[in-house]
Amino acid sequence: MAMKRMVLEIGMGTDIRGRDPTKAAVRALRDALWHNSLTITNALGVDIDSMRVDITIGVPHPEQVDRAQVLAVLPHGTGTVTVVEGGLEIPNESGTNATILAHAAAIVRLDVA
Repeated sequence: MAMKRMVLEIGMGTDIRGRDPTKAAVRALRDALWHNSLTITNALGVDIDSMRVDITIGVPHPEQVDRAQVLAVLPHGTGTVTVVEGGLEIPNESGTNATILAHAAAIVRLDVA
């Protein structure tokens, strides 16, 4: 058998006032995952915890993202986290703070024939 792409989930998350890329990234992945129920594993007779999820996060200051916190969002299976430059950083009027916007893409793969 081979790992095959079954699902693409996308989401968006923000940190309104904290300028925290990890918080925005976690919220983006939650947004992607929490709007779905993956019943495909039952339909295929595959254990839900056998799925592999490849996560890509686009966010300003990608080097500041705690990948372990993002990965901890996954309710099932195992995963990888890649963080790239993206999203938005929107400064407030005085320039003393900013809103961080992150985007998440989660590709779910299952080992199927």
